[in-house]
Amino acid sequence: MSTAAATPARAGQVLADLLPSPKLSAALEQGGAPTRVRDAALVLGGAALTGLAAQISVPVPGSPVPVTGQTFAALLVGTSLGAGRGFLALALYALAGIAGVPWFAGASSGVAPSFGYILGMILATTVVGALARRGADRSMLRMAGTMLVGEAIIYAIGVPYLALATGMSATAAIAAGLTPFLIGDALKAALAMGALPTAWKFANKR
Repeated sequence: MSTAAATPARAGQVLADLLPSPKLSAALEQGGAPTRVRDAALVLGGAALTGLAAQISVPVPGSPVPVTGQTFAALLVGTSLGAGRGFLALALYALAGIAGVPWFAGASSGVAPSFGYILGMILATTVVGALARRGADRSMLRMAGTMLVGEAIIYAIGVPYLALATGMSATAAIAAGLTPFLIGDALKAALAMGALPTAWKFANKR
């Protein structure tokens, strides 16, 4: 069985673009089906990765929002897959969770006061995916900035949603839904600073 060779890295690409498409048959390949199969697998994989990371969940005293690996995974999905596939992956994650798939934080599902953060992740993943296509994931400083932009978008939607869903004041929502997570978010940005640029270095050497 033949396999497609990896695609050399070029400007305007994200890491997922370097993955080979499966060669199903010559006829299918002419119709673009292998690329669609690859993209569908990436979208499903991105949703599943976000759901798996959400199970790393630590409750925060006094807050209905736990510390999870969900945000980090969602932003990595966006930078790795690009805006279109990243959006679809997080939209699938959100819709399946609403429908009852128990892959929100703590194996939960449905719409909770923290659901605004998931809505924020959909937008943030799209934005960081667009930035990644402009090379924002290829250097440490730009990757850190990209993560911070994504996290800011998530909080810009998540915190007001939390206030509306719980009846908290803006000050209380910020105290419960933003302040406890700042140190963790800085660590996530630091991890991303190393992970994505390093992956590009390996890709460019191949």
